[in-house]
Amino acid sequence: MPAHILNNIFSVTPELFPQMAWQVAQFQLQHNAVYQEWCGLLGVSCFATSAPIVPIEQMPFLPIRLFKSHQVVTTFFEPEVVFESSGTINSINSKHYVKSMSLYQESYLQAFRHFYGSETEWCIIGLLPSYLERSGSSLVTMVNDLIVRSGHIDSGFYLYDFDKLANTLKRLHSEQQPIMLIGVTFALLDFAAQYPMDLQNMVVVETGGMKGRRKEMVREEVQAILKKQWQLPTIHAEYGMTELLSQAYSKGDGVFVCPPWMRVLVRSEDNPLEVSKTGKGILNVIDLCNVYGASFIATDDVGEVFEDGSFKIWGRMDNSDIRGCSLLVV
Repeated sequence: MPAHILNNIFSVTPELFPQMAWQVAQFQLQHNAVYQEWCGLLGVSCFATSAPIVPIEQMPFLPIRLFKSHQVVTTFFEPEVVFESSGTINSINSKHYVKSMSLYQESYLQAFRHFYGSETEWCIIGLLPSYLERSGSSLVTMVNDLIVRSGHIDSGFYLYDFDKLANTLKRLHSEQQPIMLIGVTFALLDFAAQYPMDLQNMVVVETGGMKGRRKEMVREEVQAILKKQWQLPTIHAEYGMTELLSQAYSKGDGVFVCPPWMRVLVRSEDNPLEVSKTGKGILNVIDLCNVYGASFIATDDVGEVFEDGSFKIWGRMDNSDIRGCSLLVV
């Protein structure tokens, strides 16, 4: 990867984003066999370096399902880690072969600090039982590093010891310590049902996922329950997936905002090659950080993208597989 691109991913401006996206697309078209084959099927050849910059909505987007059947990598390398999506016993899971853990680490740290400030200001608690019970979770990797970096004695993962977690949260609340509770949806609902309390200085970040433990619920219903049980004004959320190296965050009302090096577009359900910067439909994601994987991914998530680039998730396409990190359906 050209050094000038790697060195400027996290400082990219809105004005320079299309140019950098174009450069990454050129690089991946030349060095990613799966992406190149897909573009060939679309009738798109490798972009010449002298060709005019193509608008981001005209970039070729790789269907996310190909991560289940192909090794999607840009250049040849020995991966430092392989992340795998969760699923059912009989499901075929996606795999993400990560060349550089330091690049992933910089991505989630920069994004966290962009939205929440320094991790050292928080006591960070993970409530991710289903993820901890398997290996290869990019979410666990991220949360674990944030926990360690927070440096707080009470930061950590709490599996099913709800009593200990409740006592810890009550004490931290009385000490006016900023708390961030990052949890999978079903575990948050289980904990909230058993331990209602006043936690007005806590930020709850929901990561999605019922894992078959509960019936699917709309996000508004989930958030209403959590807000009532813990007397919170808003519930935050994280939007990420195994196939990406970046995350978007919502600070309330289910509206997600991307970090500067990530963008979400929308494609038509009737014509998947018809992509727009705004509107309603199926979501496409550009993740410039994912230079050694795939930076242009056509997801199975349905939602709406607004004029300012923020977006909402409504659910998943009806014919898409149920994924472990799936967000709530409508």
